[in-house]
Amino acid sequence: MFCASSLCGLSRRSRGRNYDAELQRCRPEMAPVEFGDYHPLKPIMVTDTKTRRGARKGSTSSSSSSSSSVPPDPLSSMLDGTDPLSMFAAASATETPAVSHSASAGDLGRKRREKEEEAVGPDFEPWYSKRGEILTRFTTTEKLSINLFMGIDKGKAQSPGSSGVSEKVRTRLEELDDLEEGSQREMLNLSQQDYTNRIEELNQSLKEAWSSDQKVKALKIVIQCSKLLSDTSVIQFYPSKFVLITDILDTFGQLVYDRIWTMCSDPQPLPDSFTVEDVNDTAKETCLNWFFKIASIRELLPRLYVEAAILKCNRFLNKNGIQETLPRLTAMIRGIGDPLVAAYTRAYLCRIGMEVAPHLKDSLNRNFFDLLTTFRQISGESVRNQLVVQRVEVPEYLTLYSPAISWILQCIAYRAPEPLLTEMMERCKKLGNNALLLNSVMRAFRPEFVAARATDFIGMIKDCDEAGFPKHLLFGSLGQSLASADPPESERLTILNEAWKVITKVRSPVDYISCAEIWVEFTCRHFTKREVNTVLADIIKHMTPDRAFEDAYAQLQSVIRKILTYFHDFSVLFSMERFLPFLDMFQKDSVRVEVCRSIMEVFIKHQVDLTRDPVILNAMLHICKTMHDSVNALTLEDEKRSLALLIIGFIRMVSFGRDFEQQLSFCVEARATFCNLEPVLVQLIHTVNQLAMETRRVMRGSHSRKTAAFVRACAAYSFITIPSLSSIFSRLSLYLLSGQVALANQCLSQADAFLKAAVSILPEVPRSISIEGKLRSSESFLLDFINNFLATLLVVPDHPEHGVLYLVRGLLNMVQDYTWEENSDAKVRIYISALPLLAAMSQETYLYSIPKVDSNETLYGGDPKFLSEINKLSETLIAQILDHLKALGREEQSTRRQGAVALSLFSALLAHGDLRNNKLSQLTVNLWNLSHKHGYCETRISVRTLEHIKHQAQQPDMAHLSDTVQRLTLQTRT
Repeated sequence: MFCASSLCGLSRRSRGRNYDAELQRCRPEMAPVEFGDYHPLKPIMVTDTKTRRGARKGSTSSSSSSSSSVPPDPLSSMLDGTDPLSMFAAASATETPAVSHSASAGDLGRKRREKEEEAVGPDFEPWYSKRGEILTRFTTTEKLSINLFMGIDKGKAQSPGSSGVSEKVRTRLEELDDLEEGSQREMLNLSQQDYTNRIEELNQSLKEAWSSDQKVKALKIVIQCSKLLSDTSVIQFYPSKFVLITDILDTFGQLVYDRIWTMCSDPQPLPDSFTVEDVNDTAKETCLNWFFKIASIRELLPRLYVEAAILKCNRFLNKNGIQETLPRLTAMIRGIGDPLVAAYTRAYLCRIGMEVAPHLKDSLNRNFFDLLTTFRQISGESVRNQLVVQRVEVPEYLTLYSPAISWILQCIAYRAPEPLLTEMMERCKKLGNNALLLNSVMRAFRPEFVAARATDFIGMIKDCDEAGFPKHLLFGSLGQSLASADPPESERLTILNEAWKVITKVRSPVDYISCAEIWVEFTCRHFTKREVNTVLADIIKHMTPDRAFEDAYAQLQSVIRKILTYFHDFSVLFSMERFLPFLDMFQKDSVRVEVCRSIMEVFIKHQVDLTRDPVILNAMLHICKTMHDSVNALTLEDEKRSLALLIIGFIRMVSFGRDFEQQLSFCVEARATFCNLEPVLVQLIHTVNQLAMETRRVMRGSHSRKTAAFVRACAAYSFITIPSLSSIFSRLSLYLLSGQVALANQCLSQADAFLKAAVSILPEVPRSISIEGKLRSSESFLLDFINNFLATLLVVPDHPEHGVLYLVRGLLNMVQDYTWEENSDAKVRIYISALPLLAAMSQETYLYSIPKVDSNETLYGGDPKFLSEINKLSETLIAQILDHLKALGREEQSTRRQGAVALSLFSALLAHGDLRNNKLSQLTVNLWNLSHKHGYCETRISVRTLEHIKHQAQQPDMAHLSDTVQRLTLQTRT
């Protein structure tokens, strides 16, 4: 149907356009809006008419004063109770029985208080959160031993007919004696890991024995494990042994409790708040049987531990069983001779007590006071001999008590009143300010209570014996409380001076930094950069010799984090003389980068105002360079992207105000510093382009000789930097953007250079690109870029030495030579996109222009030769498009593509072509027919297109479209 020869003699004239008149016609007519009483933003007022006093009983009148014309409000419409929340509220109100005021006020208040006292809230740190720390802290390389039960259960089940109490007791004793008559084997020379594995095996054996209904065997395993707690042959491991074995006791206690609970839950489940009356006789008998079995254990320690493990089962027997049993078990612990074993037994009893009856504070206090009375044993001869045999120093031995004492004190101090702390401090003084006890007291009570008495605690710490428990540990505990609560303002400086006098004398770098790191937060929280700088200097002094900082990176990082938490003014931060030398101690690459990253994150988050402070700039450049220099060939892309974003955040915060030359100098320095991170280079180019546009704004578009030279320097910066980018699309977009900036600043030769560079690299665009790890066609990205490029070319004047439309021809030649994908219409679509550009170039007045830049409309002034060149190029493009349509028509599978291309060309000719030319008018009709030939064009699109043409034909200068409308309508019907 179409061929290039059919265009011979066809003058592809673009129709003349009056853009201002067209804009006015496109604007809709304005009409005043009369809302009357209704306004869409006016709130809807809902009023309820209450029942009149004289109305009949039972009658209710309710109405809403709203106009019928007002649309319903979806939010207000739910006020009738139909939304889920209102429904639940209504249901609750309906189901709650009426309670008399006199009965409810006191009873409910008292019950609420009792419930709060009995419950342990989320503010209480549970035991399981301490297990990991204890197991990690208390380790040993010594060989361990364990008595592993190997016998077979010889116990015989009691026949149902036996009811004599003496026989039951005798049977229990026989079953328990079986454990002591050769049914065990001692395993020696176990490593710590082997020991842990054996304990785990015993825990598993306990569960298996219970599930196979071998209850006596399960009890024997628990008794055996409890006996292991009397062994202190490897005393350094005792706290970890306690944790492992009490896990088995907890398992046993839960198994027994669940068994009895199950017996009570048949047929109805037992409520959580059950009473003794709810427990059946069978469950009570079973529960008593367990307590009798445990009472038959001959050794004190396993009998204590096992009974404490099932303490909760007293609820099934007696209302006050737990309350009566706790004091008895507390008194029994006094019979344990080893003070360390006794301390952990008390800790276990307090733990069970907090789980089953946290309101019974008397038992907790009694355990603690009994523990204080045993402190004399620590300095006794038997303990000293034991430490000499095991070659354990007294300070190390005292730390073994810390988990037990800390736990007991935590239970006592939980929701305790402030006077209790005063009482504890007095008891510490009576014991000669025992350092171990004092340390535990400071850790257990609320930080607010400790901070209020900080000066008193410092006095007590001074009076402590240095040999038994190092004072720096006490100051560390005090510092942790002061980091969470504030002491009196008048005492803060004295507290800091007294604490640092002790801390600075600590010789061991490990002990020193662990304490100093705690007090840094107190210093930052209450003092200025002067005091913080002094602290940093002291840390550097202690940690630099023998490169001690290499073993303390974690603590040093914590110091940095605390400083950054309280100092957000970076001019103050970097003015500290010792801050940057402190950073120099981080000499391990990964740690140094992590520290720099943390500083940058805080800077970006809290630096609100743009800065030109040389102190900040020099320091931040150093930090950013450290991050940049860590990038190598093995660095992951995500890591590069993360570092680049931080550096970009810094660059965006740098501003020298009206000193544009200094800003450009900074960008030049930054380009040399961050050359390996491409996103940073892209940001620098954007910064320089923005700088050029800011210069234009300041000069109001009229550059002086100095500013003209400056914006050319900005263009030169971008032109030099863009080729270093590896991403082809980044280069293309930046060439175009920089060309537009140069054009806006009347730098015509620089704009030409940018645009020519963009055209020259088009052949380098790959056919596919990787997006999020997947290969995708680059065709859509390339089409978007070229369309943007074509829009820019309208205002770019031709170079006097390169001929008419040299940039347009160069672009189209590159498009012609580019290797497109098979079965792609991209090239033809670009040709179609170029037709509106050529039509716009042929107008006497262009659609848009750049101030102080003479476009082709001024250079050529409607010269016939110029218009002739435009027409020739347009005819060539149309010929190429028609040839492509003809080729598509030969392929049956390409009919849909043919219709799409035909419709696109039809739209372009209709909008921009002069359809008074008969041949061009006939061409548009043929294209319309072709787009409908294979059913490609939807009916809706056809109807709307015809309506648009009819509307255009009504304009005085577009009357010739009436004939075209008739022909298109006829073709459509046909």
